[in-house]
Amino acid sequence: MEEVKIGRVYRHFKGNYYFVENIAYNSETGERMVVYKPLYEREDGKNIWIRPEKMFLEEIPERKDNITGQKVRFKLVEEIEKNYLK
Repeated sequence: MEEVKIGRVYRHFKGNYYFVENIAYNSETGERMVVYKPLYEREDGKNIWIRPEKMFLEEIPERKDNITGQKVRFKLVEEIEKNYLK
């Protein structure tokens, strides 16, 4: 399985961009978790998110709200190479 790249930007299939801050591990299962934040202002103020890496990279079924046409939930944005951690 592909691994998420820390310090890179990913696009969600609904069109918003997110920055991957780190990888965390579930203390009970050892499962890799992606720690990420939106690169836009959220009205609810929720700025840090965590999701299992497997789900972060999973293929998604065809959906009406998939405005990007992506086949995966989050896709690495190759054009943005800047590492925001530095």
